[in-house]
Amino acid sequence: MALPAKLPSYRLAPDEKMNQVMIYTANALLWGDLVVKSIIRVSTWLRMSDVSDWLTLYNANLLITNQAAAKPVNFTEIHLPVTQINAIHLIPPAQDPIDFDPTELNRRMEPVNAIIGSFLVKGNLRISTNATLKKFIELTHETFTSLYDVEVTSLTLQNLGSVKVPYILVRQATVVFTAR
Repeated sequence: MALPAKLPSYRLAPDEKMNQVMIYTANALLWGDLVVKSIIRVSTWLRMSDVSDWLTLYNANLLITNQAAAKPVNFTEIHLPVTQINAIHLIPPAQDPIDFDPTELNRRMEPVNAIIGSFLVKGNLRISTNATLKKFIELTHETFTSLYDVEVTSLTLQNLGSVKVPYILVRQATVVFTAR
């Protein structure tokens, strides 16, 4: 006998949409439904200046990542301070259009690793052709930075496997960058 599908615990307004996201904090991985205005691109949302201080995930799951035998816990809603978000991305296969012009001159993709808590993110940083990773980090002072063509793996929970996404937003103040 099949179980009934879980109904959303929210109602969308006519100018809203729901996106499924994964969020990485210092000691947890969260995933669930994020409701935003229809015009918002979730992949760049936290780079905007008028973001709320709190984010609400519906039909949410929380996995503590500093435990050996971690199991997800389900919640109808989770309210998370945006200041605790170290990284966020859409859950595949969902994706937003890219946020740059691929024909733009004087830009290139720099392969990097980003260590976010207990997660390793292999991806590419879009930087000036004259810049290095070191110079980019020294000169940019943005709260969130985009990484492209990303693969995320857990350094502690090998059974999680990997997630491949077109892009992820990472909080510069909490990430450790390495050259790749």
